Amino acid sequence: MLLSLQQPVLVSVIVPTLNEIDNIDLVLAAILAEAGDSIAFDILVADGGSTDGTIGRVREWEAVAKVRLVAGGGGKGLACDVLTAARAAKADIVVVLDADLSHPPARIRDLIKPVIDGTSDMAVGSRYVPGGATPGLPWQRRLLSRLGGLLAWPLTELKDPMSGFFAVRRQRLLELDPAVAGFKLGLEVIAQGGGALRVTEVPIVSRDRLHGQSKIGIGQMVAYMRRLLVLAGGAISPGSAGRFAAVGMIGMLVDLAAFEVFFGMGAALLAAHIGSFCIAAVCNYGLNSRWAFAPGCGAGQERSPAYFGRFLTVCLLALAIRGGVLAGAISLFALPPQIAILFAIGAAAIVSYLGSAFFVFPSINPRVPQHIRWRVAAIGVVAYVLVLRLLFLGLADLLPQEAYYWNYAHHLDIGYLDHPPMVAWLIWAGTGVFGDNEVGVRIGAYLGWFATAFFSFKLAQNMCGKSAAFVSLLLVATLPFFFASGLVITPDAPLTAAWAGALFFLERALVANKRHAWWGVGICIGLGMLSKYTISLLGPATLVFILADTRARAWLARPEPYLAAVLALLIFSPVIYWNLEHDWSSFAFQSSRRVAAPANFSFPALVLGVAALLTPLGLTAAAMALGKRGSPRREGGLPSPLRRHRRFIAIFTLVPLSVFVLFSLSHTVKLNWTGPLWLAVLPAISASILALAESRSSLELRVRRLWMPTVAVTLVMYGLGLNYLVLGFPGLGYLTPLPDVPIAWREFGREAMSIERDVELEAGAEPMLIGMDTYNLASQLAFYGNQTGEGVANSVGRGVLGKASLMYDYWFKPDAMLGRPAILFAFKRQQIDDGALDAQFASLSPVAERVITKNGRPAGHFYYRIGHRFQGLKGESAPQNQASADLQPGPQRVSNQ
Repeated sequence: MLLSLQQPVLVSVIVPTLNEIDNIDLVLAAILAEAGDSIAFDILVADGGSTDGTIGRVREWEAVAKVRLVAGGGGKGLACDVLTAARAAKADIVVVLDADLSHPPARIRDLIKPVIDGTSDMAVGSRYVPGGATPGLPWQRRLLSRLGGLLAWPLTELKDPMSGFFAVRRQRLLELDPAVAGFKLGLEVIAQGGGALRVTEVPIVSRDRLHGQSKIGIGQMVAYMRRLLVLAGGAISPGSAGRFAAVGMIGMLVDLAAFEVFFGMGAALLAAHIGSFCIAAVCNYGLNSRWAFAPGCGAGQERSPAYFGRFLTVCLLALAIRGGVLAGAISLFALPPQIAILFAIGAAAIVSYLGSAFFVFPSINPRVPQHIRWRVAAIGVVAYVLVLRLLFLGLADLLPQEAYYWNYAHHLDIGYLDHPPMVAWLIWAGTGVFGDNEVGVRIGAYLGWFATAFFSFKLAQNMCGKSAAFVSLLLVATLPFFFASGLVITPDAPLTAAWAGALFFLERALVANKRHAWWGVGICIGLGMLSKYTISLLGPATLVFILADTRARAWLARPEPYLAAVLALLIFSPVIYWNLEHDWSSFAFQSSRRVAAPANFSFPALVLGVAALLTPLGLTAAAMALGKRGSPRREGGLPSPLRRHRRFIAIFTLVPLSVFVLFSLSHTVKLNWTGPLWLAVLPAISASILALAESRSSLELRVRRLWMPTVAVTLVMYGLGLNYLVLGFPGLGYLTPLPDVPIAWREFGREAMSIERDVELEAGAEPMLIGMDTYNLASQLAFYGNQTGEGVANSVGRGVLGKASLMYDYWFKPDAMLGRPAILFAFKRQQIDDGALDAQFASLSPVAERVITKNGRPAGHFYYRIGHRFQGLKGESAPQNQASADLQPGPQRVSNQ
């Protein structure tokens, strides 16, 4: 591409070298060949200390061409050498390219053009945009390049951030941190420029060097990664890492010694673990604040109280991870506490170091843009949440709902009374790989969260840019509903993933006008319908958007939306067939029977439920985003089609929400019902957190400042809550007994199995296990009484006694149970002390009570009775499909139905 300029433009070309004797003549000749009437070069060879004759050869060039030798930065790396040369450059525009001819000098003109004409602040030669290529590059180099680009991906929008071939205004280089290190100076410019830097990628064909050896090795990659952490805002340096390691070793010894003392004195595991951690934490804070992360890498400088608050937050987050590792090492791997504590201390040390480097004692560097700090915070929070959930996936007992859906999987079908089958299929697959344990049951929810996160990220990126996408990812990781959907396996887990995918494809179809996106819409809605019927609300929302949006109305005359609907129905057809075979019972359960339930004004409960799902701050931010006028802008000030995007957000949030609001005016609503619909408003909330919106109201600023404390508090609550479920509170045990929280269902199962063995020995036959609530007890008895493989067959539900028990009414018929002994279980005495039960057995024992203990402390109690020779309802049939009874308010009902 030729430049049409009246006067030659002077361009300084900086060529960093280190032992390039075989290449220097070729590269200088190639650069000079590009000079002409429109462009003149000021060539500076920034040598890093060559010993092979390169310096002498450059001296020879100085005598015959506009070439200057600039001594490098004293062995501080390529970046420092280039900055030294930039200070000596004459031109306003600087081009940097390698001396090994991997960067084609023939592309210099194309590279400088967008900088000269003002359309870009920087141009980068890219191998990974259309037109770029890397022919003949060894796979090792290609792998390193891709890995380096992946590591830099959060900091930049470039496809090829590892490129060292770029053009930029000289002033941009001079503004860089003088302490810059490493070999990717272009990335430093991009990171400092932030979202306001306009960058163009120019395709280049990059070939491997013909002569000499590459200078890239492990040392350079380590330095590169360390520099990335600094650019991300972390107080990371070889010095701080070494000092922190020393402090960590001291803290570990203090921690271990204190644990051994407490444990040796007879303290409980939990008390010893927390006590030793607190002592070590105080020691670590003093040493880290005054030495390891002291300002200016010095010692003895005081920190403000805010630092202690941050330090306390990181301590609690580290304590949560430590508790999970400790409990897992003891219960899953049978390690003695004295050994398990070592792994726990190591895991906590990693959290403490990263938390200290990025949150407690961050680099005081105004060069790090705020949106980069949010991106890094999102990465850290997501990583923490993923580890936390994974640690406790198999440690926390199943919720009754989870155990109920596990029973679904053991009665695998294409439909069920109260939900479609997707949750059963996921549990069936998970337990097929991991076994009938908590990990096998929940792994589908854990993996499904990744789909939710991916589609939420892409939706926000399309609407508001990459930084907003990272913040949206952070919200999906921390808002209570989405945190739970990645840990607890209920129909909401696959529903939320499908809802996120449907929103992404709907935005691509309706706003971006991508016709192929309709296939994604059909697949996601079909899969969502296999998960939970509420995703059908996206249908009317889509119609409203098409009617309200002028450009989208064209879809009414095109086949794609209708074909997407047909595809969704085909995917959903197994459930339709099941309903056809079962008198449409599931559809009736979720529609007419809910409408026929007793009237109840529950709108306040709906609002409180949303506040619980999103946090009060999240609800406030959602309301502000939905009520906001105007249009936020993309990073860099480029306008986005936010008028249509705001319409999309409003319609796909408010149309489904209006259904629940109207229902709440006369009926009971459940806590989790509205959860997935808030995915549509997350991009707008994310944009407001980044201050990308045009409004600067005082309320908006206050809300924005509260987000980081809210995220920190929710993470601490999740960590401590999960630790409580597994370990209890030190000195207090369990304050909330069964059945309200899943803290001792394993222990309940052991007690129930002990009673079952005694009854079987006495009666000579396996007894039925009958939970006297709707399904909680029956489901947990099946799962935690399944050690011998008989739990599923023997836990029959109260349906055999003539009381509605959801799917247990389908799975177990009273006639098949006649003559068997039974054990009736209840958490409330009145459920089991019922004279009507006497007629169904030859005899019933008196009500007995048994206490449940966990970790040596009381965790609840239950009542039970033994029935001899079940006689059924004496000629009457147990009521089938009495779902209407399940809709009656009652303390034993849970919200997930």
